[in-house]
Amino acid sequence: MTHTELYSRGEYPRPQFERTEWLNLNGIWQFEFDDEGAGEGAGWHTNRPFSKRIRVPFCYQSELSGIGDTAFHDLVWYRREFDLTTEYDGRRLLLHFGAVDYESKVWVNGQLVACHEGGHTPFTADITVAAKRGSNEIVVRAKDYSLDVTLPRGKQYWKEKSEGIFYTRTTGIWQTVWLEAVSSSYLRSVKLTPDIDRNEIRFEGFVEGWRPGLELVASISFQGEPVARDRWQMSSAEESRTIRLHDFNDHGLGRWWSPETPNLYDIEFELLDQGASVDTVKSYFGMRKISVEDGVICLNNRPYYMKLVLDQGYFPGGVLTAPSDEMLRRDVELTKAMGFNGARKHQKIEDPRYLYWCDTLGLLVWGEMANAYQYSATYVRRITKEWQEAIERDYNHPSIVVWVPINESWGVPNVLIDKKQQEHALTMYHLTKSLDDTRLVLSNDGWEHVKSDIATIHDYESRREVLRERYATADEAIRSIAQNRWIYVPGFPYEGEPIHMSEFGGISFRKGEAAGWGYSSAADEEDFLNRIVDVVQPIMQSKAIQGYCYTQLTDVEQEMNGLLTFDREPKLPLEVIKQVMEGHAPRLEKSAVHSYGEKST
Repeated sequence: MTHTELYSRGEYPRPQFERTEWLNLNGIWQFEFDDEGAGEGAGWHTNRPFSKRIRVPFCYQSELSGIGDTAFHDLVWYRREFDLTTEYDGRRLLLHFGAVDYESKVWVNGQLVACHEGGHTPFTADITVAAKRGSNEIVVRAKDYSLDVTLPRGKQYWKEKSEGIFYTRTTGIWQTVWLEAVSSSYLRSVKLTPDIDRNEIRFEGFVEGWRPGLELVASISFQGEPVARDRWQMSSAEESRTIRLHDFNDHGLGRWWSPETPNLYDIEFELLDQGASVDTVKSYFGMRKISVEDGVICLNNRPYYMKLVLDQGYFPGGVLTAPSDEMLRRDVELTKAMGFNGARKHQKIEDPRYLYWCDTLGLLVWGEMANAYQYSATYVRRITKEWQEAIERDYNHPSIVVWVPINESWGVPNVLIDKKQQEHALTMYHLTKSLDDTRLVLSNDGWEHVKSDIATIHDYESRREVLRERYATADEAIRSIAQNRWIYVPGFPYEGEPIHMSEFGGISFRKGEAAGWGYSSAADEEDFLNRIVDVVQPIMQSKAIQGYCYTQLTDVEQEMNGLLTFDREPKLPLEVIKQVMEGHAPRLEKSAVHSYGEKST
């Protein structure tokens, strides 16, 4: 396998809505910086070659792109050609982009086919009219706003060099680009909602190009065995249906989805036109319920202690883009091997392939918006639009159990005293609930809550005795001013919501000449282990706290507080970390770790 093939990201990019016929457009594209902003006026979208080459889907700032330039270039252009054979004749052609940061325009053969705003969510262009048999040209213009702190950006820094908790930016294409050919009528999307209390799955189908005579067939199976099948008339472009499942019951939790038993049902949708098949899409779902019952977090109607790890979603060589699907899977496997049953994807709307592996292997996910840092009317418009797109994209993933539209008052820095910002935080909570009432929602993770289903706290205190005293009871936890922040905004009282320590730890341990920082630092492996035990045990022993999120999975650039190095090498044996995360205090044998997980000889 060549280097180019290895990093082409050739797997199907949308596993929750999969067609068998598709054309991957990743690989080498022509590329150009447009620092003067002259390209569009000069007609760069019309048959103009570019001087550089870039490997899509990696951003130009990354090493794997082949460019690796981290300087500010807020306007960039892409160009590539693709061929259409006779098999595409008479079919609608859909050009998909997984994510382009931040604004994008797309031309095919000189015709503008799409404009999109939002750096983390997908969009599709119908290029049927613009495309032709034979050679075709795609041109993409991507515009970023590196200095704009009202831009939903997550951890992408507004300075050229990373520092503190902020890292390298991503500009332009950073997820897969692909082409699909469909019929004039096709299934645009499907929304799947499980109900374990009624043993039912509800699905809503959305058809593009609706006309009388269309029918939709849904076939459900479990591990290859047929479970249910239904066929109904599509009397409009949007139709819903509920199917009762008779193949499991509550005893032993049956076929419900959980991190311990990630049971998935396969479902195939077939769209019929006058009885003839015109579109087929494969998907899957998990029968899973997340709720709060009498102040207790429950998974599938049973109390459940969520042990999460903070995962920033940065990758060696790729910045926000994983070099391979295998690395996404490996991150999930490593997370589980260390004793965690979930991950809080921090300040990033993650690649759908990561969520697929969480669904398949069994890992809870808190889905979090990439936030801005300052409040403005422009910020409100941007974040509400993109957050709705994110929820729509990820609604069907059983692994996602909590939505986090705002973290640590980012974008609403004066929410403690500013009524408009308080209303915005409330709006984000209720907007999210209006789109998805099946999951838990936070108005503002970590502190300064206005309305949240879980009272989350961020606290990087490293002293065991302080943590034990601070979180001895729920009243003391809510009255605490961890990180010098109120847990609730005055006037928005705590109403008995379950308490979760959604950020803590952050212990730095580094070797060699690597420069970096953490919230506290360890001198060696044994000190590192003891410090982790000192923060984990008082949280797990607290009768007030119902779960935690340890910071963090890996080192990220200059931030050295990972349990793994940036290259995913364990700093302690995985089994030792697992014992700690289960509440034990294991001893570290001196021969166990030599250097970042290597055995001593």
